[in-house]
Amino acid sequence: MNFPAGLIVLILCAIGYWFSWKSLAQQKKTLALFLLVFIGLVLRLYLSSDFYLHFWDERYHALVAKNMMGHPLVPMLYENPVFPFSYQDWSGNHIWVHKQPMPLWSMSISMLLFGVNEIALRLPSVLMSTMGIVITYRIAKHFFNIRTAFVAAFLFSSNGLIIEMTSGRVATDHIDTTFLFFIQAAVLMALEFAKYKRVIFNIICGVFIGFAILTKWLPALIVVPIWGLALMYYKSYKPKLVFAHLLLLLSVVAIVALPWQIYIHKMFPQEAIWEAEFNRKHFTEALDGQSGPFYYYFDKVRLIFGEVSLLALLFLLLIISKKRWRPKFWIFALWIFVPIVVFSLAATKMQGYILFIAPAVFITGAYFWDFLRNRIHTQRYKWFSVLVLILFIALPIRYSIERLKPFDQSERRPIWVSQLKELGKKTNDEKGIIFNVAHPIEAMFYTDLVAYERLPKVEVLDSLMGEGYTIFINKNGGIDEDVYSEKKYQFVSIAEN
Repeated sequence: MNFPAGLIVLILCAIGYWFSWKSLAQQKKTLALFLLVFIGLVLRLYLSSDFYLHFWDERYHALVAKNMMGHPLVPMLYENPVFPFSYQDWSGNHIWVHKQPMPLWSMSISMLLFGVNEIALRLPSVLMSTMGIVITYRIAKHFFNIRTAFVAAFLFSSNGLIIEMTSGRVATDHIDTTFLFFIQAAVLMALEFAKYKRVIFNIICGVFIGFAILTKWLPALIVVPIWGLALMYYKSYKPKLVFAHLLLLLSVVAIVALPWQIYIHKMFPQEAIWEAEFNRKHFTEALDGQSGPFYYYFDKVRLIFGEVSLLALLFLLLIISKKRWRPKFWIFALWIFVPIVVFSLAATKMQGYILFIAPAVFITGAYFWDFLRNRIHTQRYKWFSVLVLILFIALPIRYSIERLKPFDQSERRPIWVSQLKELGKKTNDEKGIIFNVAHPIEAMFYTDLVAYERLPKVEVLDSLMGEGYTIFINKNGGIDEDVYSEKKYQFVSIAEN
């Protein structure tokens, strides 16, 4: 956020949240939820209004999504590479199957509708993240009271990491935002199917699991055991019918998710095989320097969701440790702890990997908060319970403010981006190449030029011109005098930062 605009937005949102809580106290449930959703949307739109591509990983996703506008079944980073490249280098190759296609397709469709720009790029994430507020609320309502559902939705609406992911500011950005959406949407459909016994909900659940696989591969299967626990909770079907509906669910998942996997292995075999092996290496190697101790994700739970959330998780473990079988609590325990344990065993660790457990953590925490609130007058150490209740809300808000950075005065419209956009308006050369740019990935997003960071020798430039290429050279950043003296090249000025 830019000061003072960011501070003004933050104050207005704080007022909106206050009215939302007040509306809940007055039994105006619909208004309370509407305010949560509206304020959550405002925060997501404001933080998404950076008019440049974020360095890691958004710029790569943006460029591939742009190239998929014309070739939806051929994901490409460098659409027309001029120089040799390694198919094993996901940050500089041609065919790009480093990620599954669903988030890229959504960004591509948005840019087809609204133009190639940063807001259109982030719009699908903004909408999915905002809808996630309602989905969290509805999942919680399946098990608990309105107040618990509201608190869970509030925590989702205001969570700093979710908002940052939505805006593309942190690594794994739109991929994990999309994955979170499809996981929670699939869980909701599983609960709707279990409760209302309508086959269409089971089919939609399978579609959403398939979409989640097409977003971030096999972790999406976490929904399948949750589906089974949901049927147990509602005591919906006899064993034979459960098996039949499970077969239907898995069939839909396969129909949605498998064709793309078969397609890329047939059309781009070396890239697909390499990426499959690269994915397996996440468990044995700390890729891209992303390492951490075994307790890495437990520490991230503290930072992402607030320290008191750890108490809520301990409370959940205490509940399920009792002899009485209570499927609803096992749903949240499975949703939270299985991903944490599995990803803890992997060598590569990133905070975004566990983002999809957020709804379960919020709902568990909200239940814990309501549990304490209802028993506060009967407890011996009342002051401790009051402190926990306050910190449960205050600490996540504190972390959210730190992530939203309302006093940050960094430039949201960098000069170099404006210069690239102007260059994009002036050039419409299908065989144009720009050299000596500090941000080649961004340059290819904002223009239709092929871009490279380094400037080759004059002989190489002349050879390219002989092949019909138009050569653009950024005169900032230092170039040899013999190159600058050549009048056959087109020199442009693009700042480095």
